[in-house]
Amino acid sequence: MTHFVFIGGISVMQPDPGLIFWTTLIFLLVWIVLGRMAFRPIQNALKKRDGDIQNALDEAKRAREEIGQMKSQNEQLLKEAQEQRTVILKEAQTMRDSIIGKAKEDAKTQVQAMIAEAKTDVEHMREELRISIKNEVGQMALDIAEKLIRKELKSSADNQALTKQLVEEIKFN
Repeated sequence: MTHFVFIGGISVMQPDPGLIFWTTLIFLLVWIVLGRMAFRPIQNALKKRDGDIQNALDEAKRAREEIGQMKSQNEQLLKEAQEQRTVILKEAQTMRDSIIGKAKEDAKTQVQAMIAEAKTDVEHMREELRISIKNEVGQMALDIAEKLIRKELKSSADNQALTKQLVEEIKFN
């Protein structure tokens, strides 16, 4: 035996067809109103959010690709800079070697010129010294001869006559 509970004259176990109709009608009305008033804006917001998320993902992908390109460009630039640095260093070393070689050649030429000039100066000094010594020796010989002649001239009458004769000859010439 089944017992039915009645609440306010309605059986809980057996629904009334009118109640089902009105419940369904109210549910459909609420569903339609909610669909237009709430579900559509929610659905539009979700679609917009999906679009924003997709745009953000696309933007992140583009940014990653750009970063990858920039990284490869930076690596290429770094490689080129290192190659240029190597070339510049080689050129600088070549210039340095050239400048040092030229400076050595210039110094060698200057040293040779200085040596030649010093040799010439030494030769001139030697010649001047030789002439000076010759003049000094000549002067000393004249001084000695003069002293000897004076001594001889004082003591001899023949020397005095010879001297007078030479003086006379010199006056006529």
